[in-house]
Amino acid sequence: MGKIGVVGAGKWGSALAYALSEKSEVYITSRTPRDIKNFVSLEDILKCEYLIITVPAQQISSWLKENFVFTNQKILVASKGIEASTGRFLNEIYAEHIPESNIAFLSGPSFASEVQQSLPTALVVNSTSQELSEEVSSLFPSFIKTYTSTDVVGAEVAGAYKNVIAIAAGICEGLGLGKNAAAALISRGLVEMQRFGMAYGATEESFSGLSGAGDLFLTASSNMSRNFRVGLGLAKGRSQDEILKELGEVAEGIGTTYALQEISTQKDLYLPIAKEVYEMLEGKSPKESLRDLLSS
Repeated sequence: MGKIGVVGAGKWGSALAYALSEKSEVYITSRTPRDIKNFVSLEDILKCEYLIITVPAQQISSWLKENFVFTNQKILVASKGIEASTGRFLNEIYAEHIPESNIAFLSGPSFASEVQQSLPTALVVNSTSQELSEEVSSLFPSFIKTYTSTDVVGAEVAGAYKNVIAIAAGICEGLGLGKNAAAALISRGLVEMQRFGMAYGATEESFSGLSGAGDLFLTASSNMSRNFRVGLGLAKGRSQDEILKELGEVAEGIGTTYALQEISTQKDLYLPIAKEVYEMLEGKSPKESLRDLLSS
């Protein structure tokens, strides 16, 4: 196997570096120096044959413009989200810098802490190039089962949208509305994100499998999820700033919520859960918002 470079030394980047080191020589870098194994400069990382990029969705456009040099590397994008300022999907942002044949997108249910423990995990490698999908899949360790798909848009929509539904589910949990309400919310969320994705040409299959239902059920049902914890914080009346300070990490669902609100306004799309999450992030009472949502 060729050398693998991981861009981003947060929990997810570190977990992927750990997992991929079972078969390959793996190096890692981040914006700030870290005292961790195989930490090298960005310049050295960009020389690797394979790059795993975990830069958050809201930062990736500027990061690519300021730091990235394409030298025919094979790229796996391991972050999820929609750019809030433009409404662009990640594949649209990366397309300005990397040919389709050199890029794949990772999706599926995966908490970093469980990957770090080598617990069984199943993921999907999505690319318009089946050859690249299979090549990248071969890099993963024995405890991660990989599948391949050519539905990049479906994987992107599911991976981004599920974080928004997870915020709503966290609010539901924080308000003590019960498991019946949570099941209804998550089920409706699956339908909503599928409807949104299919409006962009995604296939229905992506939303019933690991990328869609699998990732949604995981993220929207556990306080191990950062976005779920955002919802818990909103239910307690905390502000965005307070919640993010406590998390100490990026919660992609927030930026994606703002992106979805802009897209739904421009394209006149019916996205009731995303709309209510947006209203709550803007200060609407969670009790009022959930009541409006469940009665609509």
